[in-house]
Amino acid sequence: MDKHNWKLKLTLLLVSSLTIMSVITISPALPRMASAFSGVTNATFLVKLVLTIPALMIAVFSPITGRLIDKHGRLKILWFSLVLYALCGSAGYFLNNLYHILISRALLGVAVGMSMTIVITLIADYFEGLERQKFVGLQIAFMSIGGIVFIGLGGILSDLGWRYPFLIYLSSLVVLPFSIAYLYKPTVIKKGNEATPFIKAPPIIWMLFINTMLMWIIFFLIPVQIPFYLKTLGVEKNALVGAAIATSTAFSAISSFAYSKIKSRFSFLTIFSMGYLLMALGFICVFFSSSFVMVVVAMMLSGFGMGMMIPNTNMWVMKIAPPAIRGKEIGKLTTFWFLGQFLSPIVIFPVLNVLSVSATFMLASGFLFLMSITFLVFHSTATGKLITQ
Repeated sequence: MDKHNWKLKLTLLLVSSLTIMSVITISPALPRMASAFSGVTNATFLVKLVLTIPALMIAVFSPITGRLIDKHGRLKILWFSLVLYALCGSAGYFLNNLYHILISRALLGVAVGMSMTIVITLIADYFEGLERQKFVGLQIAFMSIGGIVFIGLGGILSDLGWRYPFLIYLSSLVVLPFSIAYLYKPTVIKKGNEATPFIKAPPIIWMLFINTMLMWIIFFLIPVQIPFYLKTLGVEKNALVGAAIATSTAFSAISSFAYSKIKSRFSFLTIFSMGYLLMALGFICVFFSSSFVMVVVAMMLSGFGMGMMIPNTNMWVMKIAPPAIRGKEIGKLTTFWFLGQFLSPIVIFPVLNVLSVSATFMLASGFLFLMSITFLVFHSTATGKLITQ
């Protein structure tokens, strides 16, 4: 592994970048897409589901993938997922029926549910200790950078037409040969271990799963609602919409890249508290914003907070999940991650029928402050053994 270590790491990072682009790439195109299908009943809501329905399928198929890879290995399932990703992701460019596009996006979610579960599991398989901690932060940073590139490109392409961003999904075919050439079968997998069904992860892992879901329900207000909010502020250029959302991913990359240093100074619980506080401040800025610049500042704060919490979650789950059931537990993590993304517009939809978008962000900021305080209290009362498990 040493000789080709950088190639293996680059391949893992490339596969990871496909995960983040799977959902947000078409975000800047949503308003134009809603206009194109304005004749369809509940078009605006359905178009938002086009953005998030992959998350539902990721949530459904991730635990299935986790169990499969624990029994049958990682790589062949990964290769299949990359091909499926390209076919179903690009389908939106060719389809003319909104419901057919929803189906293709659902199948895209199946592909991502496979690839994301596998790549996180492979990271846990290949690396240990400080090297794993550093790479987990690097992975989320790279995903965020990929998000900047893809959502920026999506914004530019959506100015040409709402269909063009769907072609970006063909990039998985570029990643496929790298995964075949440089990834190898981990040696930690032990098939036929009859004791495996009796191995369990510590109960605290369920707190991490539920927290992940809540995190994404709130954070996904940004790619789903900000494009429409910016339109109300008079921002017409989709490239600017993409740039605003990409700002959140840029600052997410910064904090994720620094995660190893942050973790060396703070506990898992303290990092969650700080992350939620920064997100709360960002959402308050959205409420008070009256210009594009103010929204960008809000994206900076929100992205920085989220960027430290994602690797924090992944690292903690990797640390406490027993190797024999690692795929299954990471599959559960992926499920709750994307279940939160899918549920976001559904949970927020009735709120938006009562409150404005800006007021909705203010309400969300109150919840984020509460989460920040909760983790701070948890930190002050939790035992050292619990924190370091």
